[in-house]
Amino acid sequence: MDITVAIDAMGGDHGPHVTVPAALAYLKRDAEVNIVLVGLAEVIEAELQSLKASVTSRLRIHHASEVVTMDDPPALSLRNKKDSSMRVAINLVKTGEANACVSAGNTGALMAISRFVLKMLPGIERPAIAGMMPTLNGHTHVLDLGANVDCTANHLLQFAVMGAMLVSAVEHKEAPIVGLLNIGEEDIKGNEVVKQAAELLRQSHLNFHGNVEGNDIYKGTTDVVVCDGFVGNVALKASEGLVQMLATFLRQEFKRNLLTQLAGLIAYPVLSAFKKRLDHRRYNGASLLGLQGVVVKSHGSADSFAFQFAIERAVEEVRNSVLRRINEQMALLSEEKA
Repeated sequence: MDITVAIDAMGGDHGPHVTVPAALAYLKRDAEVNIVLVGLAEVIEAELQSLKASVTSRLRIHHASEVVTMDDPPALSLRNKKDSSMRVAINLVKTGEANACVSAGNTGALMAISRFVLKMLPGIERPAIAGMMPTLNGHTHVLDLGANVDCTANHLLQFAVMGAMLVSAVEHKEAPIVGLLNIGEEDIKGNEVVKQAAELLRQSHLNFHGNVEGNDIYKGTTDVVVCDGFVGNVALKASEGLVQMLATFLRQEFKRNLLTQLAGLIAYPVLSAFKKRLDHRRYNGASLLGLQGVVVKSHGSADSFAFQFAIERAVEEVRNSVLRRINEQMALLSEEKA
């Protein structure tokens, strides 16, 4: 199955210096993937030349004359930059020239443009950002991570369906376990929206575990953790900050004196394995679910290694028919309500 990915080559903090080498590296890994680099053609060509690479049958350049910056307001990006690399890449998905879009650009702009151009899947009222977080037994998928600050119970139910179908598709789990993030496991805990969402989830066909607390995210209690975008974004940023703090503390302690430096050398294999398990780059790539097209958001500061994981996420969603699965489950949900 040949898959074409449109990459917003100008997006993110580093633009083509990251997106182009990541594209070249990924093409070597997956022979079924073609890539379209969207952006300022002369800049992309210069980057390819610096890497001693060129356009091939599997790698082409699609010129776009404008760039959405990380500071551009979403509405401005949508109205005034119709030939931006971000919008052109999404348009390629709309027209069918590409199967997916990957961008490290402005999150708000990416969401606004994607929703305007691609539209929503039937039965889905709002798109959600779904990302992976590490756990004791691998990882879990959390959504929403910031697209929707205020949600209704029905929105949370829709997020649960989308998250479950994502996991079912890319991880080949027949009945992914879904948890609802709350301040306690008991049914009486939480605000009214969360209580109502829990009731809807219990009545649904999903494999609903029940309420889960923040620490359950890292225990890997469930395959999917559902919450509104406000809570999800706070949990994500708090997790990233904690990892950075722990890494700093470890470095400081091992550099404290000659004895601790020696201990650091002895412990290097363990520290290296620890760093690999918590390497945020391996979890790069958040899915914009609910759209009539596959769109994946890379972290803006991602390096080439991390950006490849965002490309891989987009490819796996296409390869495993995530959109079709969501459509089928939403149709089933509609039948249950009828």
